[in-house]
Amino acid sequence: MFAQLLNRLTADKPAQLADVDARLALTGLLVRLAKSDGDYALAEQQRIMSIIQARYGLSGSDAQSLKLQAEELEKEAPDTVRFTRAIKDAVAYEDRIAVVEALWTVALADGERDDEEDSLLRMVVSFLGVSDIDSNLARQRIST
Repeated sequence: MFAQLLNRLTADKPAQLADVDARLALTGLLVRLAKSDGDYALAEQQRIMSIIQARYGLSGSDAQSLKLQAEELEKEAPDTVRFTRAIKDAVAYEDRIAVVEALWTVALADGERDDEEDSLLRMVVSFLGVSDIDSNLARQRIST
């Protein structure tokens, strides 16, 4: 089901993703972050649902379908470097800042700062090409 998308994600020079694929890749990255501490908490899953409903204007059932597809993609997806590079290539800088904000909201959804999530977040922010200043501002916006 995801073979073509995974091939594009793992290509030496991946082409820009179509909107549908970019949505799936971004949601997969949110899932990967939520799972990075070994506890895919209900609060994190609910936060992912609210993010994709708001970001893409999806109904509850469409958002659930996207989340389920993203969970499958995340299992099969390549390393985070290639996964994130595909998102960087598909999303404008300003929108990548919103991606970082969404990642922070998922990381903090369960009320705990976890070393694995922090580490993955720092790596993803770097691979997305988002400055530390913009990342910190995004985190501060969701913390207030």
